[in-house]
Amino acid sequence: MATSESRRYPAQPAGCDSGGLVGRAHELALIDSLFADQDRTGYGPVGRGLLLRGDPGVGKTTLLDVAAARASAAGRRVLRACGAEFEAGVSFAMIHQMLYPLRGDADLLPGPQRDVLCRLFDLTPAALPDPLTAGTAVLALLGAAAAECPLLLVADDAPCIDPASATVLAFAVRRLGQAPVALLAAARTGLKGFLPFVGLPERTVPPLDDQSAAELVEARWPDLAPTVRRRLLAQAAGNPLALQELPTTLNDRQRSGAQPVPSVLPLSERLLDTFAPELDQLPGATRKALLLAALAADDDLDTIRVTTRCLLDLDDLAPAQRARLVHADTASGQVTFSHPLTRSAVVYLAPPGERRAVHQALSEVLVFDPERQACHLAEASTGPDEAVARALDKAALLARLRGRASTAVATLVRAAELSPHPGDRSRRLVEAAHLATMAGQLDQVTWLLADAGQTPQTPDVLVFAATAHLLTNNEGDVTAAYRLLTRALDSTEDAGPDSWDRYGILYALLLVSLYTLRPEPWELLRKAMVRFEPEQVVPFQLCYDAYVDPTRTSDAIREGLDRAFAALPPAAAPWEVIPLAFAAVAMDTLSDYRYAVRGMIERERDGGAIAMVVPALMLLCQDSYVHGQWDEAENLAQQGLELATGYGYSFWERQIRAVLASGAALRGDVDLARARSKETTTWAAPRGMGVTLAYARSAGHLAAMGQGDFEEAHTQVAQIDPPSAPSAGIPNRWVVLDLVEAAMRTGRREEARAHVVAAQQGGLPRIGTRIAIITAGAAAVAADDEVAGALFEEALALPEAARYPWEQARIQFAYGQWLRRTRDTARARIQLRAAMETFDRIGARAMVQRARNELRATGVAAATRSDPAAPELTAQERQIAELAATGLTNKEIGARLFLSHRTVGSHLHRIFPKLGITTRAALRAALEAGAHEAHSEGQFQS
Repeated sequence: MATSESRRYPAQPAGCDSGGLVGRAHELALIDSLFADQDRTGYGPVGRGLLLRGDPGVGKTTLLDVAAARASAAGRRVLRACGAEFEAGVSFAMIHQMLYPLRGDADLLPGPQRDVLCRLFDLTPAALPDPLTAGTAVLALLGAAAAECPLLLVADDAPCIDPASATVLAFAVRRLGQAPVALLAAARTGLKGFLPFVGLPERTVPPLDDQSAAELVEARWPDLAPTVRRRLLAQAAGNPLALQELPTTLNDRQRSGAQPVPSVLPLSERLLDTFAPELDQLPGATRKALLLAALAADDDLDTIRVTTRCLLDLDDLAPAQRARLVHADTASGQVTFSHPLTRSAVVYLAPPGERRAVHQALSEVLVFDPERQACHLAEASTGPDEAVARALDKAALLARLRGRASTAVATLVRAAELSPHPGDRSRRLVEAAHLATMAGQLDQVTWLLADAGQTPQTPDVLVFAATAHLLTNNEGDVTAAYRLLTRALDSTEDAGPDSWDRYGILYALLLVSLYTLRPEPWELLRKAMVRFEPEQVVPFQLCYDAYVDPTRTSDAIREGLDRAFAALPPAAAPWEVIPLAFAAVAMDTLSDYRYAVRGMIERERDGGAIAMVVPALMLLCQDSYVHGQWDEAENLAQQGLELATGYGYSFWERQIRAVLASGAALRGDVDLARARSKETTTWAAPRGMGVTLAYARSAGHLAAMGQGDFEEAHTQVAQIDPPSAPSAGIPNRWVVLDLVEAAMRTGRREEARAHVVAAQQGGLPRIGTRIAIITAGAAAVAADDEVAGALFEEALALPEAARYPWEQARIQFAYGQWLRRTRDTARARIQLRAAMETFDRIGARAMVQRARNELRATGVAAATRSDPAAPELTAQERQIAELAATGLTNKEIGARLFLSHRTVGSHLHRIFPKLGITTRAALRAALEAGAHEAHSEGQFQS
């Protein structure tokens, strides 16, 4: 019987990668090299040949298909054969299959060779030649055919090729020399056979990487719900066959997320044949051992032995190991399945009664782990059981506290299924729905709430909170969310705090308040907080104060943030951290608490509260922009954007794009900034998203300012903060200098001065150092010449001014311009040089050019770099390079920088050519040489 790899499955969608395949560019390039006479890469000692190895379903046959199509298009003749188990005992079966199309060419050969080939094509056992004689005839036939047209020989499932054919083919291939004949073969990993010993160069075809796997699923199944897509991606583990076949095992409602996917994933016959082909032929004891290992999941061999009361012998797993289904490591005590779907197949094919018995046995052993014990008890249950449901409630809470919110959702849903009473069932489904809004499972919320129904025990406030989160995160409809939350407060006006999930309702209110620029949501949040003891709502109160009343209570807010962050437990819940982080950003103090935010991200990023991780990354991004770490800011924003788009958080996606619009403007990328600004405005305006609109307009005014178009800059910034009426809100408080400078440059001197006075009288400088610097710089820009110089010096002398390089350089630049205008050229050069150096260091390209132009006006010309074409390392690339130079591995570097080891490797791949090196060993010398060159190189010349 032919192996599963020889069966055709739907071709991967065209347009995703080279040759219409996803993630196979390297393999296709290697195959193409077989056809290029001028490129001998991959030919090896036996001429033009290549053996593709890989696991079942990984796409070897599809690669052969593409290779054959390309060869045909290039004018080659393709001769193809596929090994089959049932033909492995038939001598010359594969040679017959591959060369039969050349039977007419055999007539042109000399008599003895023609006779040998005729006997091969007839496959008469009594008349078959010996392999040496057959090999000589086949060599002559291929040589004659290749003289007419270049040949590609394709051999699929090479280990199943009969020995005689393998010997003949090897004999011929090794003697083809420079003839235009290429051999392309494929073999399953771990299977030997005869052809692999020919000595062909080998290429292992790996599973698709995460991005390629996601692209393949998106192209083939674009309407899969995000939650379903993530589960199938995890189960497929990059296997193309599984990626395309798994969705077919689900119905339409399951694929759309309107109905839960079964806990035991159904598998098609093709998947069973591929990932567990010999399972039904294993001894009963082996199948029982496999079921134990599959259901025990994270348990080791010792736990499995205890579960079976030591009746399990490790030798029982030996047949499964020989079948390459599983590997049992007695040293580490771990049982590892060859693929996640092999584990799934073991569970899927086991009778339900056997599965329940194993779950029951495991629950009796796992008394030390209540969470896993409850889950096994649930799977062992045959009907409603409130005791088990309560155990699952506790398990869900543990999972939630351990950063596994998605697990908690599934646990609560299972608890609801086991609930004997409708009220308990409804309550648990509502809790699951609310948690799903945080766990990146927005597609589950609607059906969970619908399934919960309405009972006297249904937590209505949590229903409102879940719906508000769905409206906000999914559609960005903060207006509808606000109305809904108002109703929630009104309907429970007399209810005590025990009837609330305080973090659920308060966080929903906080999001609406943060992004509408309206006072009503903040007032609603204040009324909600009154229902709790002050110590219960400290993070929310601090956030309220930082946004609503920062000037009067700024010292108290900063002290409160210090105490609150210090009081956080080591594994603080995300709904405790995020309100504090928003408050810290508003007070420009988040840099002091980045450790807490990064720790939360690390805990929650994999299966946790994704709805908190995304804004956490955005807030860190904003803080990095503030402190001049723009490369880092954009990296953080990109991470947040990928999570937001992958999990369907449209709200956060738009907020991050708005921040990136301002980032592009800061960089001087005017076209990108305006495109992002327009896109954000189009989305935010009809939704009443005031803060998001303000960030979009901020991008517009920064882009205009970088180009020296101060009329446009004034138009944009005046829509954020009205002239003469500066606000302490966000982002209004940060654009005081922008409005004042634009007003001064467009002849609106009185307006600029009135705005400065209003900002000072409104107490904006009391908010923090950054706002003090901005306000002081604005005062200097708007001042008369008699006092302007002293005010500029005063602004630049403020404590910690250097921590805010963009603002500091802006003021230095304005000071330099004023000095040049007042004919103090020498001092102007000092300020302009300092501003230009800072702009250059942080990446403000448009401002670098403006500073360079001002310097030229003072008689100073900027020197060109010694090699302007040589790309520089970004801040993050330099950090990675320096860590790698110390000898750390990619994984160790990733752990320090909160990156995956793949991301680190990708950065190093770009770093090496920038430094002109090819190995890690050369990193230290290259970095030291670069540092010496930078120290020695003068940036300016008079």
